[in-house]
Amino acid sequence: MTAFADAAPLPGAPAPTAAAPARPFAGGAAEPDRAARLEAALGDPFDPANPHGYLALLRADEAREIPEATEALLAGAGLAAEFVPHDLGGRLTDLEGLARVLRPVFRRDLALGYGFGITSLFAASSVWTAGDAPQRRALAEVLLGGGRVSIVHREVAHANAMLRHELTAAPQPGGGFLLGGRKEAVINADRADVFVTYARTAADDGPRTHSVLLLGPEPPASGEVRRLARVETPGMRGARFSGLEITDVSLPGSALVGSVGEGVSLALRSFQISHCLVPGTVLAGVDSVLRQAVRTAIEDRPGGQPARRWHKVLAGVFADLLACDAMAVTGLRALSLLPQDAYLLAAAVKYMMPDLLREDLEELATVLGARGYDRGPLYGGFQKLARDLPVAGLGHSGTAVCQAVLVPQLPALARTAWFRTPEPPPELFTPGALLPPFDHRRLAHFGTDDLLTATLIGAAERLATRHARGPAYAALAALAQTFADELRVLRARCAALSPSGEAAFDPQACALADRYALVLAAAACLGVWEGQAGNGSFLEDPAWAVLALGRIARRLGATVAEVPAEAAQTVLAEVLGRCREGRSLDLYGTRLAG
Repeated sequence: MTAFADAAPLPGAPAPTAAAPARPFAGGAAEPDRAARLEAALGDPFDPANPHGYLALLRADEAREIPEATEALLAGAGLAAEFVPHDLGGRLTDLEGLARVLRPVFRRDLALGYGFGITSLFAASSVWTAGDAPQRRALAEVLLGGGRVSIVHREVAHANAMLRHELTAAPQPGGGFLLGGRKEAVINADRADVFVTYARTAADDGPRTHSVLLLGPEPPASGEVRRLARVETPGMRGARFSGLEITDVSLPGSALVGSVGEGVSLALRSFQISHCLVPGTVLAGVDSVLRQAVRTAIEDRPGGQPARRWHKVLAGVFADLLACDAMAVTGLRALSLLPQDAYLLAAAVKYMMPDLLREDLEELATVLGARGYDRGPLYGGFQKLARDLPVAGLGHSGTAVCQAVLVPQLPALARTAWFRTPEPPPELFTPGALLPPFDHRRLAHFGTDDLLTATLIGAAERLATRHARGPAYAALAALAQTFADELRVLRARCAALSPSGEAAFDPQACALADRYALVLAAAACLGVWEGQAGNGSFLEDPAWAVLALGRIARRLGATVAEVPAEAAQTVLAEVLGRCREGRSLDLYGTRLAG
């Protein structure tokens, strides 16, 4: 018997509602079909009468209320099944597909995407990764039955309210644990049916200080679980964060996920999912803001063409979105294709993308001007997204966690991996191509393999023979060589770092990690561009990769040539065309509602 099978609800938790038939998402339908059906069900976001549109969601955000009508729609669509592995009765087969299904939600409201369910996936991931069969089945039943699962993090230094303070769990002589402690901000704490807690089980410091314990949905045998007052956050105001206080709660031994002291290891393994999935869904929100900027730039303009002063911004931010998507999708695909080697890549995705997306919002603010302060359905999403991004895990603490993963590995990467490892399979860089089923249990948190730099070196060598194909190819070849040269410099500088772990506290090593992450972003772009050869799509054209790599190279401080005019015009025409036709501004170009 598990810690939460066949019992009454945890005190204070709402009664789980029966899962509605998943009619919009027919069982077995491919992820793009399910994403399209959800997009259609949510309707035109610009329609002020749409209960799931921007105006309704903005009003709910201003009132700090949950958009109940839209949550009901998502529940009726059976969205929770997307977070449950297929072998347990859900629809989760691969993470790239999950990101595509979630983008219609995140395109409209980050708080809705987080509050309704994605945090349930992050909480459940440790159980999918290391839980025994009864635990996995029972938690799947909770989610498929309409229940919610919330994660109670361990304390992390220099963190926000969600990561401050922690629970402790003392082993009991007769078996089981005595759980106690307080957290100031836990998402959905007031309505969760199950808590997945990362509790301290050892007093000393080290890698085996914490364990994962399940609390709920049945009331504990003894002790008290108090759901405290709601905490107001500056962003994601429609999401529900509240405190949680646990006093002398007795848990059976069956509440333990994995083994005692495995909590940090489980976090490092399962958090790879959030490291790729959060950026891979949040960029849909920046997609919406770029669309608003295009609308502003072409308003009352002859032929629907923006003024020349906005060409560089609109095309450049679009290229950044494609670069971010290339890296996020590559990371998500790696978790299925190469799960034992995706650890560093996943951290690099989360480490690199927040800065790029924040810089993009700053550029788009110059186009929006006063409209950036609008609160209506056409432009009101800009200020909301600027508030929501830091709360959505794209702030300092999320970056610091990923930096702590990357920096200690730099010396070993420089000595054993760079310019030595073979190129990964081309399927890694083919968005939408079939993937093997994703299995949480295969995730690892060790190794110093590098999946992308070999692709960078190989692409640079192949491009060196294609200068004659035109200015865009010549520009891309030069940029690829710039990044290959940067990697050589990184190899020399990182090999000189101390291998003892002291590099984690070295400011120079942190700066080198910044540069390494940007090199990986360039490699992902090159890999995805090469993967489009022969399909006749916009992504086969080198123009977008030239713009994307040029902007990344400038972030490194490299001196690069101006983008060929033809390439810049190609990218600008594509972003304007997609906005005119109502297609997403990502790698997929999906048809949107409205």
